Amino acid sequence: MSKALYRKYRSRTLADILGQKHVTDILTRSLAAGRIAHAYLLTGPRGVGKTSIARILAHEINQLPYDEETSHLDIIEIDAASNNGVEDVRDLREKVQIAPVSSAKKIYIIDEVHMLSKAAFNALLKTLEEPPEHAVFILATTDADKLPATIISRTQRFSLRAISPADAKAHLAFIAKEEGITISDEALEIVARRGDGSFRDSISLLDQLRSLADSKEGITKELVEESLGLAPIEHVEKLLAAYENKDIKAIVSLIDQGEHSGIQPSVLVSQLIQTVRDRIAEKPQLLPLLDQLLDVAKSSQPGLKLLTTLASHAAQKPKTAALVSAPAEVSAPVEELKKMTPAPRATASPSPESNRPVAKQPERKAAEQASPEPPKQRGPANLQALDWQAFIDYTHQNYVAIYSVLSKCGYEVDGDKLIIYTVNNFYKKKLDDAKYRVNIAMSLKAIGAGDPEIETIGTPPPPKDSTAAAVAAIMGGGEEVSVDA
Repeated sequence: MSKALYRKYRSRTLADILGQKHVTDILTRSLAAGRIAHAYLLTGPRGVGKTSIARILAHEINQLPYDEETSHLDIIEIDAASNNGVEDVRDLREKVQIAPVSSAKKIYIIDEVHMLSKAAFNALLKTLEEPPEHAVFILATTDADKLPATIISRTQRFSLRAISPADAKAHLAFIAKEEGITISDEALEIVARRGDGSFRDSISLLDQLRSLADSKEGITKELVEESLGLAPIEHVEKLLAAYENKDIKAIVSLIDQGEHSGIQPSVLVSQLIQTVRDRIAEKPQLLPLLDQLLDVAKSSQPGLKLLTTLASHAAQKPKTAALVSAPAEVSAPVEELKKMTPAPRATASPSPESNRPVAKQPERKAAEQASPEPPKQRGPANLQALDWQAFIDYTHQNYVAIYSVLSKCGYEVDGDKLIIYTVNNFYKKKLDDAKYRVNIAMSLKAIGAGDPEIETIGTPPPPKDSTAAAVAAIMGGGEEVSVDA
């Protein structure tokens, strides 16, 4: 019966452990100096070498050769998942007092130690505080946060890291060469990534694929994708391209194709998250999508959630303003409403393509007249050439953080001043931040609007026509909303 690859290629010495040099180097130096702690704690994700290090360390302490096939009376392994009661720990406390049979130390390896009950931890604590001279404890866990602080404080803790895809790929290539397994570089890349930082998982996957591979072609990218139910890389690329191009028909078609091919939506979402994550540095505009995809992954219906997430972005069109319908109780004739509303003051009008220019509020104008501000020395402005949509698009491409706020704002041009209505005070505070003001100013210069004075107002933009203003006045305030043209 052949041995599983992950067992066959398990490390035999601390020097063989891959990707954890920051831990193995310290342990090696300590052993060489004869400094043996009474308790060690190994933490980290699954499949990164915690159990291997614990076993090797136990044998090194007792100066025994490590062989996975043999056992030793003075090295005792306990699985806390199935021995987690207080009685189990009390039994351990009694036996730990017995001297080792033939070695210098009696060593207890407790795997998944976080599974112990609270009473069991309390029972173990006394032994960790005052262990017999001949006893050494090596604790291992994937979830250190569940350990009581009193336990952690009585151990030497070593945190193991997830294995990088590059290290995993190199090790898989070594094993494939040793085993005579034919595998393409692209297939190696996928297997390394699907191991998710675990050597054991990636090696087990290689072992599984070896039995499925064609004797001539070996393990190909297509075989890996088909075996794991993954979407082809090209499919993921096309879906992202359709998102960026706002091609809603292509998005719907590609998602349908994936479902018909048996690709689980959760798997497709996982692939999209990984792909977008890898490209954030070169395409920061994808950052909002990454945030949304994380929510999709938590959804009970990831297929529908993915469709709405991608398609809603594609469905965004240029918008026009329309007044929210007034309630039925507002029945005053339009002519009467017009009489109640002062005529709007003429303002400098931006280009026809500008988005949502609005008239200045009478209340704010009165306040300005009562308390005029001293003029500020600024560079020349050219707000007559302001194209608001171009401004928004520029921030989208270069400053994603302020784009997410500015895209929801309205604006008004008042001479050489640009007034931005931020809808609420939270957005106003963000745009008033010094670093974001610099980004706004640079964006305005970039689109040819010069260096105007900028004022932010933490309210929605006021209605721009007299009838709307009158309705808003009667209702105690109002705003315009955007709807598709």
